[in-house]
Amino acid sequence: MTKAKAGASTSIDGKIKALDELFAHAGLKRGLRGKAGARPLGFRPDRESPEDLNRPALPPTKAKNGVQWLPVPGWDQIEWLRAGFSTRLGGKSRAYCADDAPGELNLGFTADDPRKNVVANRRLFVAAVTGSAATPLVGLRQIHSSLLHRATAADAEREQPWKADGIFTDRPGLLVGVQTADCIPVLVADRKKKIVAAFHAGWRGTVKRIVENGIGRLRLEFGSRPEDLVAAIGPGIGPCCYAVGEEVRLEFESQFAYAPELFHEVYDSDPIRTKYPMLFLTQRAPGHSPIGPSLHLDLIEANRRQLLDAGLSASAITVMGGCTQCRTDLFFSYRASQGHAGRMMAAIGIAPAQVKKPVARKKA
Repeated sequence: MTKAKAGASTSIDGKIKALDELFAHAGLKRGLRGKAGARPLGFRPDRESPEDLNRPALPPTKAKNGVQWLPVPGWDQIEWLRAGFSTRLGGKSRAYCADDAPGELNLGFTADDPRKNVVANRRLFVAAVTGSAATPLVGLRQIHSSLLHRATAADAEREQPWKADGIFTDRPGLLVGVQTADCIPVLVADRKKKIVAAFHAGWRGTVKRIVENGIGRLRLEFGSRPEDLVAAIGPGIGPCCYAVGEEVRLEFESQFAYAPELFHEVYDSDPIRTKYPMLFLTQRAPGHSPIGPSLHLDLIEANRRQLLDAGLSASAITVMGGCTQCRTDLFFSYRASQGHAGRMMAAIGIAPAQVKKPVARKKA
């Protein structure tokens, strides 16, 4: 090779190297066969089965009035704190159960359930959590937002609840709560300043950082310190069942650097399909068949990450477990019932100074 050719080759190699560095800096990759570079997906979801992703539910506690609910493990050591998550078991409603089944604990004012039943159910749930059915309960009209409301005693008398998806208070003798039927409920308490909060986090609210913003509000208004906070993430639809579209993934990737860690490719575990795969083959080109893995979102982990980003330690966060779609015997699920579902509630409050905690209850 002549010096001229060698110099030209070196120059070209240098230019290619410089281009490769530029592509790498921009997150691109040059094709190996002269093809134009393309942005790597950067999205490598784990491939799992639904069973791999399921978080078992804790066994419910049965109150004296028959309500079965989920207290947060360890929170009974905080003397002034009242908190818990409802199940569908142990109430007056018959709108969402079989004719021969016992009544259920629907806590949402739905079109199918008479209002008197819901009012009675709420009193039962409040009594299970606080020991007194007379404890005022303040809820919200939830709109999948990042709006927050500071509750006062006057809110218990309002006919129309405030539109928001997060609620907090420093008022003793008051419960605040959010309703769910697949979305993720999150409860937070400041152990030192006696502040409590409840958040309703569907995927839209999670993208809008409802939990992270809520803790920021506690810090702003009350001076709460992250190291003094404890949190509990209640039952909701799990990554085992929560199939979403590509647009949801894009929304999360636009907001969170860790978004790829929240998604999984989940393969159908249908025993018939597993045993007789030939029955489900199609003549479509690869990649165009409706059969195959679906994209699942872990909303529980998404909200746990927000709590961590807000400054809470991992040990201060309790994940209750329980997928609402897997366990329709225990929870209401909007998706599993195709919209015909009651509502559960996550509630938290500050006991009046003179009131002691209700006595321990037996497990269901």
